[in-house]
Amino acid sequence: MTVYNFGSINRDLIHEVPHMPAPGETLAATRFSVGLGGKGANQSVACAKAGAKTVHIGAVGKDDSWATGQLEDFGVDISQIRRVESETGHAVIYVDVTGENSIVIEHGANVEQSLESVESALSEAVSGDILLLQNETPFTEETAKLGRNRDLFVIYSAAPFVPDAVSVMLPYIDLLVMNRGECEELERRNQMPLADIPVPHVLVTLGADGAIWRDQSDGSVTHVAARKVEAVDTTGAGDCFTGVIAAALSEGKSHKQALEMATAAASIQVTRPGAAPAMPSRDEIDAAL
Repeated sequence: MTVYNFGSINRDLIHEVPHMPAPGETLAATRFSVGLGGKGANQSVACAKAGAKTVHIGAVGKDDSWATGQLEDFGVDISQIRRVESETGHAVIYVDVTGENSIVIEHGANVEQSLESVESALSEAVSGDILLLQNETPFTEETAKLGRNRDLFVIYSAAPFVPDAVSVMLPYIDLLVMNRGECEELERRNQMPLADIPVPHVLVTLGADGAIWRDQSDGSVTHVAARKVEAVDTTGAGDCFTGVIAAALSEGKSHKQALEMATAAASIQVTRPGAAPAMPSRDEIDAAL
């Protein structure tokens, strides 16, 4: 199976800081680096490095060969990435000594998407292929509909989390991926418990408590415990998890096997600085398992 990922591509400007800046505070970074990022690109890299055939659908600035070159070097098919007038998106990231982060995003080319280009990119997809979506690009709902019409398995990573955006996506997705806080917010906003969310499958990451996969048709829950590691940088950890979930499902792995692979991958990724460059290889994931 092929994983088609319609998502953002960013240049990450990463500042390691002794603590998060307070209002009005000028703070010197202890280290600065530039890396590939964006939820879409992160998930594509995680998916490709985990062994899946991964096609990224997105947009970069017309003169940007750096981002596409990075993606290609990581094994991602870049043939469906458009070049547009806007600059490639970027993110300014602060990472403190505990590994926690704070992020400001400039969307740039990510908002200059074309639904016609997305439809063209999906024209070669076949029944059972996987479509991966997030919330950093326009036309997410329309793309989910295209995926549903082509009988693709649609995975929606509901981040950055916007409850109203999630609600309109529910009729068109097969697997909804959220963290615990996002799940609780969706339940509050919709006055709907987890068990009643109208999608076939829900995956909730629980931080130190691991992750659960709930089959909504029969109520069965699969749980995998978290792995204890010393985190260096949590930027992109959720994207790592979701990308590896997509890769595992593309191989026909069970829900439990997919959760185990994704948990192992994320536990490796957070021990390294950066987002996309920190994604582990399949050999590293297998060794951790």
